[in-house]
Amino acid sequence: MEAQAWTAIGILAATLLGVLFYLGNRIDALGSEMRSQFQAQGARFDSRIDSMSARIDALNERVEEQGRQLGNRIYELAVKLDDHLRWHAG
Repeated sequence: MEAQAWTAIGILAATLLGVLFYLGNRIDALGSEMRSQFQAQGARFDSRIDSMSARIDALNERVEEQGRQLGNRIYELAVKLDDHLRWHAG
């Protein structure tokens, strides 16, 4: 009877260790798969961010040019306003 109990305990222990080993391998495989998917998504996001950065740089250049043009126009109008006020002042 004692030998049967130890045999049952041994079979149960071997089964549990086998299940734990199998589940560990499955978890590792899923982790690797998720890691590769995250890396692929990261690469896609990196390329999208780079393209957005280029677009923002182009828009920044346009805004700076418009700011320069606006500043020049304001200066021209200020000169005209000063001339006009001098004309009225006599």
